Amino acid sequence: MGVKGKLIASLEVKSGGHSVQDIFHVNTHHIPNISPSKINHFEIHEGQIIKVGSIVSWKYNEDGKEKIVKEVIEAFDHQKKSITWKVIEGDLLELYNYFTIITSSEDQWTTWTLVYEKKTEGTPEPLAFMGVVLDLTKDIDAHLLKK
Repeated sequence: MGVKGKLIASLEVKSGGHSVQDIFHVNTHHIPNISPSKINHFEIHEGQIIKVGSIVSWKYNEDGKEKIVKEVIEAFDHQKKSITWKVIEGDLLELYNYFTIITSSEDQWTTWTLVYEKKTEGTPEPLAFMGVVLDLTKDIDAHLLKK
């Protein structure tokens, strides 16, 4: 059994947390156009955009390398404006036994929570991945402010 961890980061968004969350709920397919330096591709393999049980994948850039993550949507709470994705395939599972990504929004804040178990004690914390999702949030916020 590896070392369990949790990283939480909140970012102020001038466009409003509800607007950022709406991009993930309704316009997910636009994210590669909004943040092409971070997200190269988004695909729905099963189900619909942000529906529990749906399987989606993302190709993203981390430290100059293209990586992939495939996830199943475990939970969606419209009231709390939160989405929970469980990673089922991809680069993250090479380093972690399990990896869960939670995003939530309220007022002017978007919060990302990464819950994981390292395969070894020497496995690094997923700080680079956290950087990707925070940069993505900044890109979405800037896009929404342009409208």
